[in-house]
Amino acid sequence: MLLPSLASAAASIWGTASSSCECDTYPLRNRLKQSTHFTGRYFFHVPLGSCQLQPLHHSWCQKKSTSAVQQNCVNSPTTNQTFKTPEDALSNLYSSEQQAVILQVLNTASERELSTIKLLRGRKSVSIIKHREKYGPFQNLQSLLNVPLFQYKTTVKVCNFILNPSEKGDRRERKIQDTRPAMRFIKPEIERERLETLDSIVSVVFGTRKIAWAHVDRNLAVHDWQQEECGRFMKGTYIPAVYLEEISSVVSKIPEADLYILEKNGLSAQNTNLFPITLHLRTVEAMLYALLQETFMQDGQHKVLSMARSTVGKHFGLMVGDSRTSGMDLVKQFLLQSVTQEQPRLSFPRNKVVCYRNLFSSVTQNRVEEMCDSLLQALAFYELLLNNTT
Repeated sequence: MLLPSLASAAASIWGTASSSCECDTYPLRNRLKQSTHFTGRYFFHVPLGSCQLQPLHHSWCQKKSTSAVQQNCVNSPTTNQTFKTPEDALSNLYSSEQQAVILQVLNTASERELSTIKLLRGRKSVSIIKHREKYGPFQNLQSLLNVPLFQYKTTVKVCNFILNPSEKGDRRERKIQDTRPAMRFIKPEIERERLETLDSIVSVVFGTRKIAWAHVDRNLAVHDWQQEECGRFMKGTYIPAVYLEEISSVVSKIPEADLYILEKNGLSAQNTNLFPITLHLRTVEAMLYALLQETFMQDGQHKVLSMARSTVGKHFGLMVGDSRTSGMDLVKQFLLQSVTQEQPRLSFPRNKVVCYRNLFSSVTQNRVEEMCDSLLQALAFYELLLNNTT
């Protein structure tokens, strides 16, 4: 006797809900999944497997689906005819030329290209690729309704966007999404399209006595990795001519690349005890920025960017509170992997691996912190901004 009474209660609930819900949003099915139905402040827990509830559920969904399609077709600006099913509606909403354009995009676009369409981001673009791989290319628009997560309204919106992709709202949202990673990790801002076409970068890190750099390409192969001693730094007063001479000498040895990434140290100017060091680091950063930009600028575009030291530390798990620990052990692992693994995280020139490993001998290892940091910064840059592995 319990099941009929529950079915009766559920039927009355469905009757109440159907007056305010559209088929595409399917709130009722979501509530069925949760096994909970409600009206007002009272809740009923209904068994999902009840055979007496299923006919009511299917009957309600079929009735609402038909009415929703009829309403959409009547309101559509492209047709004045009332259609009985979504299939009929889709086949008549677009001309044969428009259908050919839509199917061409959906049958040839990669998952990444599909995700640029607002409504296809996430699981929907994956569903399209899987459906194509399993059943072959889409033969008509009606077959889109067989793709998981695709309802009638969603399909119409996707088709409209493919035919008219220049809508302001979608373009503005896409621009914000594409530039957000660059705004978050590097300064000044730079277009993501430009980041994705880089061939190589030079990562530059500097300390109180040394300037180090690592030239790394997009395949994470190290082409040049070294440092220069600047013995006249931090001696006496900050003489501009000394800084200019020392830094100009270093810049003349740095190889050409698409971008130059400078480490942005997190030392606060409010810390009076560290003010001499902070002043020195800011001076070196400013002069490196000016000299590198002047030397390598092309077409008036920024080629010198800053990347926060703490960002690199967080990426490799080197942060302890607000302080960053040494990354020397990590670099040692990368050097070892380059000769022991088929696909190492970083690859080094074979003829220089021994030389690089000798830098970490007990006598010299305390002198290569800047070198290690420049390499870690280059790797973090690619992984965070280009390869999206975080």
